[in-house]
Amino acid sequence: MRGPHNIIRLVRTGATFERTGAMKVVLDALDAGPVLRIALRVLVWPFQWLGYKGDMSMPPATRALTALGPAYIKFGQVLSTRPDVVGNDMAQQLRVLQDQLPPFSMAAAKAAIQSELGASTDDLFTTFSEPVAAASLAQVHKAHLADTGEAVAVKVLRPGIEKAFRKDIDAFYFAARAIEFLSPSSRRLRPIDVVTHFEGIVMGELDLRLESSAAAEFATNTEGDEGFQVPRIRWHLSSRRVMTLDWAEGASIGDNSALDAAGLDRSVLATRVLQLFLNQALRDGFFHGDMHQGNLKVAANGDIIAYDFGIMGRIDEYTRRVYAEILFGFIRKDYQRVAEVHFEAGYVPADQDVDEFARALRAVGEPIFGMDASHISMARLLNYLFEVTERFGMETRTELILLQRTMVVVEGVARSLDPHMNIWQDAKPVVENYIKQSIGPKALLRDLGKTMMILSRFGPQLPRIAEEALIRRNNPTPPPAQNTIADGIKWMLLGAGLVGFGVWISAVL
Repeated sequence: MRGPHNIIRLVRTGATFERTGAMKVVLDALDAGPVLRIALRVLVWPFQWLGYKGDMSMPPATRALTALGPAYIKFGQVLSTRPDVVGNDMAQQLRVLQDQLPPFSMAAAKAAIQSELGASTDDLFTTFSEPVAAASLAQVHKAHLADTGEAVAVKVLRPGIEKAFRKDIDAFYFAARAIEFLSPSSRRLRPIDVVTHFEGIVMGELDLRLESSAAAEFATNTEGDEGFQVPRIRWHLSSRRVMTLDWAEGASIGDNSALDAAGLDRSVLATRVLQLFLNQALRDGFFHGDMHQGNLKVAANGDIIAYDFGIMGRIDEYTRRVYAEILFGFIRKDYQRVAEVHFEAGYVPADQDVDEFARALRAVGEPIFGMDASHISMARLLNYLFEVTERFGMETRTELILLQRTMVVVEGVARSLDPHMNIWQDAKPVVENYIKQSIGPKALLRDLGKTMMILSRFGPQLPRIAEEALIRRNNPTPPPAQNTIADGIKWMLLGAGLVGFGVWISAVL
């Protein structure tokens, strides 16, 4: 239920941060000014008794987020990949949120498997381990199949997680409505739509059947990608609350010491993880939307292994082309073209001045490209770009929220592997290749061919259309259009032509 009672939830959030000591830690990490510190202390301190105490053995920020629940844990996971934002110490503390949370009991896990799969763990597996990883929504056990002896990972949702997450989402909706009411200027950011978008993603993550389907599609798309693996889904051992897939053996991509000990080149891995994501987003339009260190391993041969497919992003071909042109424009420092793309896509209102917008974009890009490679940041660009587009009345694009957030996360992972990598240099070949394939004469012919083939499907309906036109022509009431027969004949001729042209285009391409 979304209502004023959620005020208590929001007040408790601030109170928990104050009570656990996380408020000071977070403000220090963000280098907050004295005015904000004093204001928050005055507002929150009297209510700190309402805050959760949390696990005293955890660092303050981790303690506060785990006490507040799964939605807050998700937020902490994103921050754990941004040491440039929250500092190295804070990022290291938050990293335990990815897969090292307290597990639920073995009895509860086995009961869920029995209920979902209709058989006990003793019947299905020869071994079934204690939890090897526990995240915000589920935990994972290592097991061996009873029939083949193969090692698999069994993912089981936390008991009652749906109800717990709903409480957080309700509070977020209340906060979004309050923001829109108290600050009308914020409505262009569409905070309620943003929460709705986030809700849809996470609620999908709470149905492991959807995750299994996403993993299968993702594996098909990336089958030919060198240096990348996706574990196989075991469909007969998967359901709404349980998912079974092949065991992924490797070191965590966040464990630099283990990677160095294995003799792996971290700069190569940094480039690979960035380019893999860009290929997924631009080439496939279907990308892993939660690519933090807790969801990536590195095999002994150097292959990157991805798992946890609960959050996946999908963008259509048109949006991909717009996104690629914007990236490519920044890479080439063609700010005029970047501005024109924003206007052509309708991202910026038509009553704004495109030349002024291009000038503002240049002010964003030039300082960044003048930096040392280790400071050239996609996150910084997105932050500056947000400020500029706000000035020009650009509304929040909900379809790009996950893409932009994942880009920031992936950059954080890559920089943790190689702090000196040049983000733009590594992104350039992928973006250039997509531009060549998707924008130009060949792409135009391919698009026309697809269009003609779609239109040609109406060919079998053309005789019926002509017949109905003749019947309407001979029916005195109501008066038909005078050129109905001619239109029917035109449609028949057009359909025949389209069929022929579609077949020809298909043969050429």
